[in-house]
Amino acid sequence: MVQRSEVDGIMTFGNSRIVPRPPHVPESAVRDFDIHRDPALQTDPHARILELLPTLPPLFWTPRNGGHWLAISHRNAVTVLREPDRFSSYLISPKHRAAMMATLPEGTPRMPQMTPIFMDPPDHGRYRVPLQRVFSPRLMVALKPRIEAMAHELIDAVIDQGHCDFFSAIAEQFPVRVFLQMMGLPTDRIAEYRALVREIFEPVEDRTAQATRDRRMVEAMEETILARRDEPRDDLISALWALEIDDKPMTLDLMEDYCSLLFLAGLDTVINGISYGIRHLAMDPQMQAQLRADPDLIVNATEEMLRRYTFSGGIRRVTDDTMLDGHVLKDGELVVTYLAAADLDATEFADPAFFDPLREHKAHLAFGAGPHRCVGSHLARVELQTLYRVALERLPPFRLDPDRPPRFHVGMMLAVTSLPLRWD
Repeated sequence: MVQRSEVDGIMTFGNSRIVPRPPHVPESAVRDFDIHRDPALQTDPHARILELLPTLPPLFWTPRNGGHWLAISHRNAVTVLREPDRFSSYLISPKHRAAMMATLPEGTPRMPQMTPIFMDPPDHGRYRVPLQRVFSPRLMVALKPRIEAMAHELIDAVIDQGHCDFFSAIAEQFPVRVFLQMMGLPTDRIAEYRALVREIFEPVEDRTAQATRDRRMVEAMEETILARRDEPRDDLISALWALEIDDKPMTLDLMEDYCSLLFLAGLDTVINGISYGIRHLAMDPQMQAQLRADPDLIVNATEEMLRRYTFSGGIRRVTDDTMLDGHVLKDGELVVTYLAAADLDATEFADPAFFDPLREHKAHLAFGAGPHRCVGSHLARVELQTLYRVALERLPPFRLDPDRPPRFHVGMMLAVTSLPLRWD
């Protein structure tokens, strides 16, 4: 995933090519592991991670995807995420970004910057605080009746069938419809939006292609963004237009950046949380029965689902030569915090493979850690808890379809792409 371009110092994400081991990386720290293309990961991501963890060091370097470090222990992942002075969220430094943009053909549309994800403090805080206001716990809880009504509507559509692909029928529809309604974007374009998100999460080497792809995401929202500027409504885009940064009014460029970030987060993250949680219940009839009998356990079970099946990851750029877990990391190298592995770390969680809703310590990293901890975590929890409760109230005991196993797509996100269920 790391590769030098013709502009010195710029790192980009690329294909699965193997690169030589750098001189500062000892042979003992190298493992040939590809987070995008490992075949067993694509069959059952978390089972594969549990299989690999005893054989892997807590920090290692892989020659795949251009060469990068992988932090898989809970301790190392937290260190990387909480120390932006050493491990920057500017995957491309501002100076090198300017150099990269200068190499794009004349007339290339502006590329959104995913503000404030790819920023470090103090700039990060300036742009994050306004988002925290519109995603406050109080405002997210106020959405619960609307969220619950949508869950019932989706269950109503499949309950009499005795089966469905839970991913496409419910998990993919539920949080996306909630998000699109919040944003004020048209819900009849769900298929188009989801296809665009899947495309954007695919690694790409060519910067012009990346700029074009990211620009298409903005263009998919542009009409609504401009309309809410001129005629505000009761939606998130209108609320963002009303924000001021450093006492200055919102600009179109910053709106594009904010909306691009929310578009990717809102149209993908909770989908995977729901899918893994329901998949676990379909495989664990005893736990399914326990939660049906005691719905108050669903809050704790949701947190344990997020720990047991963490599906996200983070990438940081080393800002200067530094040490981590006894290894020298060089300025400009990338570190992937593989959070699905970190939340299955036996040195942090006793019997990590065991699903225990009463686990005392389940402080997971599914929402990240440090300054970039997910600003939408309050909404995600409301959606997950509501969907689990409604599904358990309304559906008879459900199980995986024995003739159609679940399907996955892996990379920085461990995504579910199909989850066929049956019930009597």
